[in-house]
Order: sequence, then structure tokens, then C-alpha cells
Amino acid sequence: MATNLILLIFPDGNLKLFTDSQTPVGHLFELLVTIMLITALVCFVVGELTRNFSQVDKIWSLMPVVYCWITLSAFPSSPRIWLMTILVTIWGLRLSYNFYRKGGYNIVPWKGEEDYRWNLLRQNPKLNKPLRTSLFNLLFISLYQNILILLFSTPVILAAQYAGVGMSAVDYTAALFMFIFILIETIADNQLFNFHQQKQNKIPRNRKYSASLNKGFMAEGLWKYVRHPNFAAEQGIWISFYFLGAAASGQWINWTLAGSFLLVLLFAGSSRFTESISSGKYPEYRDYKQKVPKFIPLLFKRNAN
Repeated sequence: MATNLILLIFPDGNLKLFTDSQTPVGHLFELLVTIMLITALVCFVVGELTRNFSQVDKIWSLMPVVYCWITLSAFPSSPRIWLMTILVTIWGLRLSYNFYRKGGYNIVPWKGEEDYRWNLLRQNPKLNKPLRTSLFNLLFISLYQNILILLFSTPVILAAQYAGVGMSAVDYTAALFMFIFILIETIADNQLFNFHQQKQNKIPRNRKYSASLNKGFMAEGLWKYVRHPNFAAEQGIWISFYFLGAAASGQWINWTLAGSFLLVLLFAGSSRFTESISSGKYPEYRDYKQKVPKFIPLLFKRNAN
């Protein structure tokens, strides 16, 4: 078997040559993969025992934070890794709070609200057999999604490989964009949460979302400009994160691109499935879908499809 040689630049400026199995980054990657596989197994077992398939949903906002802090503990002298870890921690805490207030977490860890889409998928004729449902839970929900979470977190590993490379304007620009996308996602989630609270009569209705309440779906606030502003911002967050790793390596196209690319594909499929449900429930949704773009505002994209 061929052995790759890797040149690492350390924070003190020293250069050292390792085989891929000897590098601190190699050991770090092996550790993170091990943690990911154990997490996926736990999610699968708990999901099967409880029939609540939202176990990965619970840890979606937590595992990137874990991966970044483990990386930072191995490379504590890197300003770039500090910046990446702080940004991911802000993202994770905010998203975890949003998941908590929607009932996703429970004092009993394996309980909590299940995403309604998992139950609909279980009713699909192709998946409504016990073995097929379990395989879907194992391969897609538990394993693939955990692999994806690790993959879109890997720019921090690339940054660790080039921990001694100084910060540049690209880092600050990418960090600024990532923070802006976090703010956009926060605004979008708050608007959607407020809308659903009114829709479910948990808080008094007001004029702010009256048109959306009449339609049955959110079409105001940031939803006037794109159909999924929270999904769009989430993709923007991790594409920005990718450029922080790329800035360290100087390789604008590198292996960590797989994470953000697959995340974009996931949101494309997820939004398509969600919209098929909305189109069946709300008569006006098809018209809304024709007029409002999915992810990119009309300023940049003319057609909604």
C-alpha cells in the first residue's frame, strides 16, 4: 500500500514531514471518525427502540461544535481555528436553542418531538415494511447524516493541517459572511417560530403575519423574498466555513468541498419534499411557489424554479 508524505506547517513556523498515518492531523481525523461512527450507532439504536427518528436532529447542532473544540484542543495556538470554533459554537448554541423551543429536546434524552416528515416517510409504500424502515434509519438517517455532519465540519481539519499559516483578508471576509448568515438564519427562525405560535393559538394573533395566517403557511418577513430563508442561510454558513479552511491551505478547490456540496444537495431534496407536502395542504402555495424563488432572492435569480 502506498504511503503519502504530508508536510505540516506548525504554529511556531516549523515544517515537519510525516507519513499520513503519523501526523497529528491524521490521528485527529481518526478520532473524529470514531466519534462519528459511535454517534451514528447510538442514534440508530435509540431511534429503533423509541421509534423516534429525530435522534440525529438532536445532535445536528452539537456535533460540529464537538469536532471544532476537539480540533482546537489539539491546535490551541492557531488563531484561525479559534475563529472557526467560536463561529461554529455561536451557530450551534443558537440552533440548539431554536430546536429546544420547538420541543425537540426533552429531559429524557431519547424523547422530544419527532420531525413530522419522518412519519410521512415511514408511511411511504417503499418504506413501510419494518426491515426497510430500519435500513432507512440505519443507512440514511443515522449513518449518512452523521457522515455529512462530519464532512461539512472538515474545513477545521484542513485548517489544522496548515495551522501555522497566517490569517488573511479571505479569512476575515469568510468569517464576516458566516456571521451574517447566522444572523439571517436567526431572524428567519424567529419569524417562523412566531408565526407557528400564532397559528397554533399559543400566543395572541396580530397583524404582523395576518396574510400568512390566512393562507396557512409563512409568506411574510424574509419569506417574501425566498421560500426557505433559513435553509438558504444554513447553506451559506457552511459554504463560508469552507472558505476558512481553503484560506489556510491556499487550495480553493479541495477535498473538504464534499461537505458543503452534499449539504446543498440535502437541502435541495429536503425542501422539495417539504414543498410537496405544503402544496397538497395549502391551495395558495403553488402560486407562492411560482412567484417567490426557493433560496436565492430575485435580485440574483429571476425564475422561482
